[in-house]
Amino acid sequence: MEAVHVVSTTTIHAPSHCNDGDSSKQIELTPWDLIFLPIETNQRGLLFRNEENHTASQILHLKHTLSSTLAFFPPLTGRLATLQHPDNTVSYHIVCNNAGALFVHAIAHNTTVSDILQPNYVPLFLNSFFPLNGIRNYQGTSQPLLGVQVTELLDGVFIAFSINHAVADGQSFWHFVNSWAEISRGSQKISKLPVFERYFPEDINRPIRFPFTEEEKQHSKSLIPELPAERIFRFSEEKIAQLKLKANTEVNTNKISSLQALLTHLWRSVIRCQSLDPKEETHCMMMMGARPRMDPPLGEGYFGNAGVVSGVSMKAGELLQSGLGKVALEMNKIISLHSHERMKNQYESWVRSPKLARLGGMACSTALATSSSPRFDIYGNDFGWGKPVAVRSGGANKSNGKLSVFCGAEEGSIDIEVCLPYEILEAMEKDTEFMGAISP
Repeated sequence: MEAVHVVSTTTIHAPSHCNDGDSSKQIELTPWDLIFLPIETNQRGLLFRNEENHTASQILHLKHTLSSTLAFFPPLTGRLATLQHPDNTVSYHIVCNNAGALFVHAIAHNTTVSDILQPNYVPLFLNSFFPLNGIRNYQGTSQPLLGVQVTELLDGVFIAFSINHAVADGQSFWHFVNSWAEISRGSQKISKLPVFERYFPEDINRPIRFPFTEEEKQHSKSLIPELPAERIFRFSEEKIAQLKLKANTEVNTNKISSLQALLTHLWRSVIRCQSLDPKEETHCMMMMGARPRMDPPLGEGYFGNAGVVSGVSMKAGELLQSGLGKVALEMNKIISLHSHERMKNQYESWVRSPKLARLGGMACSTALATSSSPRFDIYGNDFGWGKPVAVRSGGANKSNGKLSVFCGAEEGSIDIEVCLPYEILEAMEKDTEFMGAISP
C-alpha cells in the first residue's frame, strides 16, 4: 500500500445566512465536556464500496451537503475559547463563529476495500485516512472542531470523521453523521434537531473554572502511547443470545443484558490469556450515559457529552473462577447504581475537585476501557451511493486495553475492536471458550 496522497484541503462553512446575528453565540462546557480537553479527538470512519467510481461528483456533493448540514450544528463550525481568571484558573466555552470545518480529499491509489476488511489485524495505514491526527481537544481554540477526510480507494471510498471530544460524545458524533447522510440523500431538513443547551445544576457557578496550565498541556503532549495491535471480533445475534442466556441461567436472573454478558465474556478471556497472579486486581471500565438517567431526561438530541466513567473490579482469580453469570451480574449492579442523584453528585464532585483525562492513562491489559455503543446507527449512513460495509476508528486515544463496541453489519450482531499487545490477541485466538462465541 502506498502513502495517501492529499488532493485538496478545504475549509467548509455553514451558509452565511444561517449565522446572521449568531457569530457571538457561546456555549459553556460542563465537567462531562471539560474532562476530555487533554486527550485527542473522537475518530470514526465508514468504508463504502464504489465500483462505479463517480468520486469526483461525490466529493463536490459531500462538500455542498456538509455545508448545509453544518447550518444545523453551529458548534462544529466554531472554535473553543478560553478565559483566564485572576485565581489562576481557566474556563472554556464554544464560540459559534462559523470559522469552518476541515475537509480533506485524498487518494490511496493502490488500496482496495478488501485490504481493509480481510486482514486479521487492523492495518496501520488506516490511521492516515483520518484528519486532525495528534490534535488534542484543548487545541480547538485554533484547530477545527470537525475534520472530515474522504479517501478514494481503487474500488471504494473511506469517509473519516474527527470531532473534538470536548464538543461531542459518541451519541452526538453519530447524530451529526446521521444528519449529514440524510441531507446528502436529498432531505431539506434533519429528522432529529440537536439541542445545544448544556446541563448545569442550579447550584453550580458558571462558567466552571478549573486549573489547566501550560505545563499540563505540554505534559499531555509528551504522553503519546505506542499504538497497540488491533483486532476486530465479531459476534452474531445468535451467539450473543446464547451468552446472555448462559449468564442469566448461571445466576437465576433475567437482569443481565446482551452487552453485559458479551463484555464479561471478552474480559475473562483477556485475563485468562495473561497468566496473572490470582490476587492481581483487574478492571472493566465503561462509559455510563447520562441522557436517560437524569430526571428529567436530557433527551436524545442533547448535543455534547453526557456521561461518566465507571466499572467493575475483581481480582484475576475471582474473575476466572466466578463464571460468566456472577461477573456479568456484578457489572449489571454497578450500572444500575447510576441514578440521577449519583450522576449529579459526581458532576458536583468534579466541580469541587477537577480531574482531567490523561491520554493512555485509563486502559491497560488488566484494565479494559470501553467506548462507543452498539445502539448507534452506523449502517444507516447512506450518503447516496449505498450503505457502508464497515466502521473503523482512527489512531486517536489508542492504548492497550481500549475497546470500541459497534453494531455489526448484520442485524443484531456486534463488533468489538480490541487494542492489546499482539501476544495477548494471538492467545485469545487459541482460547476455545472465547472463540466459541465468535462469528467467522
